[in-house]
Formats: sequence, structure tokens, C-alpha cells
Amino acid sequence: MSHNSFGHLFRFTTWGESHGIALGCVVDGCPPNLSISEAEVQEFLDKRKPGQSKYTTQRREADEVKILSGVMPQEDGTWLTTGTPISMMIENTDQRSKDYSDIAKRYRPGHADFAYDAKYGIRDYRGGGRSSARETAARVAAGAIARKVISGVAVRAALVQMGPHKVDRSRWDWDEVNNNPFFCPDPVAAKEWATELDRIRKAGSSIGAVIEVVAEGVSAGWGAPVYAKLDQDIASAFMSINAVKGVEIGNGFEAAEITGEENADEIRMGADGNPEFLSNKSGGVLGGISSGQPVVARFAVKPTSSILTPRQSITSDGEEVDVMTKGRHDPCVGIRAVPIGEAMMACVLADHYLRHRGQVG
Repeated sequence: MSHNSFGHLFRFTTWGESHGIALGCVVDGCPPNLSISEAEVQEFLDKRKPGQSKYTTQRREADEVKILSGVMPQEDGTWLTTGTPISMMIENTDQRSKDYSDIAKRYRPGHADFAYDAKYGIRDYRGGGRSSARETAARVAAGAIARKVISGVAVRAALVQMGPHKVDRSRWDWDEVNNNPFFCPDPVAAKEWATELDRIRKAGSSIGAVIEVVAEGVSAGWGAPVYAKLDQDIASAFMSINAVKGVEIGNGFEAAEITGEENADEIRMGADGNPEFLSNKSGGVLGGISSGQPVVARFAVKPTSSILTPRQSITSDGEEVDVMTKGRHDPCVGIRAVPIGEAMMACVLADHYLRHRGQVG
């Protein structure tokens, strides 16, 4: 199977399946002499791992990471990166493959089952194999390494919409994101979402979401004007995440509804003698190159396709059937996509930082 790698100078390759022995990634291109530890990587994996609340899949995985290569132990007990490939492994410990025996030949509507089978002629029906969102644990591990490369950049994300319900931006509080199971920056919306998702979960259904990712501290000049635009690679990174069906940079589709005067990010000279933008509708990217403003992007995640309501489908033998997906599934897969979005943003920025440094010094 091809196309399991992402990035150019900072590059990672993921491996493993949802119900295999383990999964992981190999990060290549990380500069040497950066301090790293398994605990630092684990911190980000703990935000993504399943089973942390009743609003996510009840699959119980510790997602404990093991760094196998690319680091050198120091006398004080710390590790330094060596500039060689960093291999990380996460064991699977709570697979229930029998939950999927009923759909071994049945194509689940909304899933990759049919397309996967059409391409390869064989598919791992046990949780979706490589098409499972379980693969994203490896991306989060890679993102932890990427943050070391761009240590001066702060990457944060939040769930800003669940179904039709949006946050009130006047109540936005980054400190609130880690105080509720939804990574929601609006405490009032978080309580309302809990009630709504309880209803959705008990009905055996699912709901979509929108995640906003913000990177602060990105210097002006990262990216390129044509085929390596910074926003282009961010969009590609987000679209590679399972269940993502839309991406926007800055004000995104709103730009199609307003005038040029409203959309222009005007510039004045700041008190410190540096340019000061009066707005950030561009999302921190102009002509494919970072402007020095916060890089802001959002992506939309569709409702989890695994639901208890029977849906019409067919089998691999051409028989028409109704499919009801059993097992342990997220009623809103967008919740656990928040740390994944952070990780992919960090990987893109680390890659572009190294590209920029390589080209202009």
C-alpha cells in the first residue's frame, strides 16, 4: 500500500492497523540535539486516547508510546534527538474483532469499505484496518516531535461547533478547553452539548463537528507562492484526517459573501515599529506565505458512520442488505479530532520552518 508518509523535510510514515498487534510511526528529518522524552509524547496521546468519557468510544486503550530509535540517553536521564529516524510504537491492547464479524462481507454506508475493496480487492473489516481513525494515534506522536522543532510556536485547537450548535465567541476562553470533555472554549455551550450528545448517544446515532486550530508565534515568510503554499499544505494535512469533509483558512467561505473592502486585512505601523494588521481574515497566510499573524484554520468532521439505525447497503457478493453497525463507536468523532488537528498543524509548520531555513537561512 502506497502513500503512508506525509511531509518533505520533516516527514513521518505511519504503520499498523486498528486491530493489529501495534501501530506507530517513523519520523524522519528531525534536527539533532532536541530534548525529548516519552512522557512529553504521552501527554498529547492522552488527549486523543479513547474511553475517557461517555461521549467517546469505550474501547480501552492506554496508548502508551515507546520510543525505539533516534534518541541518545544523557547522564541526567534525558534524551536528545540524534538527527536519525525516530521510531515510535503504540501497542493495541483492547481489540474486539468479533464485533465486526457481521460486516465481514457487508459494506457499511458512509465507511471506506466499498471503495477500499474496489481498490485493493481485500480489506481488513476488523475496525477498518488502515482506514480506521486508530491510525491517528501515530500522527499525534509525530506531532509531539514536530512541536520540539518549532518550540517557539504555540499550537492550540478547540471544538467550535457540534452539529448546528456553535460556540459564542464572546465567551471564548482557552483555559476552558481542558475543563470539559468536548475541548470546548465556551463553558455554556459545553453544558448544552452534553445534553444534546446524551440524546444522540442513547439513540445510537451520531453528529458532526467543526474544529478550529490556531498557531501563534509563526514568523512571517514560511511557505511558498505557488506549489508549496502554507495554507495548501495545511488543507492537505486536515483533509487527510479520517471523516474530514471540509477545510477553510481564516474566514474561509465567508470571504465569498463580503466585499473586498471588508475582506482586506489593513496594515499600519505599530508602536514597536513593526507592521500591525488590523484584522486577520486571511488566517495568517498571504499568497501562500505566513504573514506573522496567528495561523487560523478550521475543518469539518462528518457524523460517525457507525450507527445503530439500519441503513441500506450491499454485500461483496452483490446481495442487498440492511446494515446496523455494532461495537464501540464515537457518537461525535470530532471530539477526538481536536488533538489530531493540533498534531497535523504542528507537523506542517515544522516542515515549512525547515524548508524556509534551508532556502533563505
